[in-house]
Amino acid sequence: MLEIKNLTRRFGDLTAVDDVSFEVDPGKFTGFVGGNGAGKTTTMRLVMGLLQPNSGEVLWHGAPVTAADRAQFGYMPEERGLYPKQPVRNQLVYLGELHGMPHREAREAAEHLLRRFGLGERMRDKLEKLSLGNQQRVQIAAAVMANPKCLILDEPFSGLDPDAVDEMFTVLSEFTARGVPVLFSSHQLDLVERLCDDIIILAKGRVVANGSVEQLREAGQSQHRIRSEVDLGWLRGFPGVQVLDLDGREAHVAFTDVASEQAVLHEAISRGAVRAFGPTVRPLSEIYREVTR
Repeated sequence: MLEIKNLTRRFGDLTAVDDVSFEVDPGKFTGFVGGNGAGKTTTMRLVMGLLQPNSGEVLWHGAPVTAADRAQFGYMPEERGLYPKQPVRNQLVYLGELHGMPHREAREAAEHLLRRFGLGERMRDKLEKLSLGNQQRVQIAAAVMANPKCLILDEPFSGLDPDAVDEMFTVLSEFTARGVPVLFSSHQLDLVERLCDDIIILAKGRVVANGSVEQLREAGQSQHRIRSEVDLGWLRGFPGVQVLDLDGREAHVAFTDVASEQAVLHEAISRGAVRAFGPTVRPLSEIYREVTR
């Protein structure tokens, strides 16, 4: 388990990371979301030891993380770190050797990953000759080359088409299946919602929400869609109900509690046939806007 405990990092008068705490559980995808300047990249750099915190600590399996631990982490930085004028396979082999892999093992791993990512015929090409999407594939390959114990990925799916995202997710899922914790940041909220077990939302350097998508949904208002055979205008002003949208016989409402929900259902039935009455599934984008206001 990777634990981030009360991390704070200041740059002069700016507090970029403000008492941030969360866990990345073994074998789970944890999404890290927030607007530009929210503190995601700075937090990842603190985890990797590229920056030192003003206070707080990073724990790996319950003990302070060491340089030896971090050497076993796979990291994909915000600023992509590969060399544009070097052949792709040579770079991956070199990075594998930096992690302590024997040359032959590193070469086999590099070739296997490049073939798997559809780049088997491009492995001798210089990085700059590849499309941006293929360069991104190589960056992810570099992060997983040395069989990492933990993965820290900053915007790994940026620039990838939906098929490529599925390919990369399949590869990363093989690591989570072995118990590897994966923390990745993304601005693509629909993607985070679809892929992640847990989500951390940052705003102005602080954690404003943390949990599974279902937990985040349950923490907000209970929202329902109602469709009736009679006009639903009576919902306006009904105790315990906030009308979010109303169009004649259809309404989208939020309840303050279960009692209000049941009272509305009883009243609706007394007024005429109810054709639909059920909770709405709120997208992560709506939850994000709610908690970052």
